[in-house]
Amino acid sequence: MGTAQTYTTQVQNLNTMDVMPTLRDIDHSQGPLSAALSIMTYGSYQCPQAGQAHKTTQELREALGDQLCLIFRHFPWPEKYPQAQTAAETAEAAGSQGKFWEMHNKLFDNQSALDEASLVKYASELGLEMSSFLHDISQNVHTPRIRSDIESAADYGVEESPTFFISVRHKGNSNLVSLVRQILVATLAHSSEESLRTLAATPEDDPTDALTDDPADAFEDSP
Repeated sequence: MGTAQTYTTQVQNLNTMDVMPTLRDIDHSQGPLSAALSIMTYGSYQCPQAGQAHKTTQELREALGDQLCLIFRHFPWPEKYPQAQTAAETAEAAGSQGKFWEMHNKLFDNQSALDEASLVKYASELGLEMSSFLHDISQNVHTPRIRSDIESAADYGVEESPTFFISVRHKGNSNLVSLVRQILVATLAHSSEESLRTLAATPEDDPTDALTDDPADAFEDSP
């Protein structure tokens, strides 16, 4: 067995920064922080590409289970997506009642309906205490929390939604190249099976062998 190593990359139109942002106590995460694979997303709830990426990360989460840790940071990008700031505040208001991820998923699943009436409806559907929720939204209680994410985005060169930071903890070299390529390709876009197999193959590999039937197999040598 080789020595455990951490491989980190950022995906954002070939952005050159490659340092995984330091996790904070206020970060929203799903899965063990010690997982073999960590994906941090800076995203806007109104951004179609972020919505597509959300579907991809959920598929990866279903496939990898506790081998995957997802971290989400807000990047509303209100100049382009005017409803995204309030949507982010809605997610944080839900989070203050212990239901951030439930609201997070609902917002991405309903990107075409992020008006204020719809946001209130989602809060009611999740069983939130409505007087507290409405107070938080009307008083912009969570704006500083969202601003801290935006400020951290600037620190790490994030300029658009979605931007990903991907960290892979892997012991030994088995399957590493194919694993990283699978992650990058799957996260960037939903491509056809044929193009995925071609892009994920190493030069010496048979393209039909580069993608495992089960993505979790690529972590078989992980600690």
